[in-house]
Amino acid sequence: MAKTFISKVTASSSSSLSFTSGIDSTYDVYEWHFINMHPSSSGVSLTFQVNAVGQTGFNETIHSSYFQAYHNETDTATTFAYYYANHQTKGTAYQKIANNVGSGNDQSVSGILTLYAPSSTTYLKHFSSVANEYHSSNYTINTYVGGYVKTTSAIDEIDFKFASGNIDAGTIKMYGVS
Repeated sequence: MAKTFISKVTASSSSSLSFTSGIDSTYDVYEWHFINMHPSSSGVSLTFQVNAVGQTGFNETIHSSYFQAYHNETDTATTFAYYYANHQTKGTAYQKIANNVGSGNDQSVSGILTLYAPSSTTYLKHFSSVANEYHSSNYTINTYVGGYVKTTSAIDEIDFKFASGNIDAGTIKMYGVS
């Protein structure tokens, strides 16, 4: 697979980071690499939502699953589990792709969100995400999210934001995959 860089957005006390162009039929797969996303508020979730062509509001229907593996710094807690509260069943909320990210100077989240065939007008839009965060309680957390956007309309916009507060710092790069 070859990745072609398309664009990048950088946060500076931003309420959200959006890509409103560049998602089209050029590629069947798109990736967003989010790098050192640092929230202004502690213990908040990094989320995303999309718009179908001609739509506004970032409120498409999502069906998803959400798993986490974590390990704390004191080596006293580890787990791998499904997190029911972080999935959606035909919901229109922003989908969590990281949970409880800390706002300490050394805390952030990085990862990749992949969207498959966003320009298709036949099939649902599948997505997957893997991320690693420095949790607000000093855990390293790997998060695995997968699901689909329940529309056969083409998707042409995506928005990322923390569940509350601003994105103090961080970069998101968009790639087309061929």
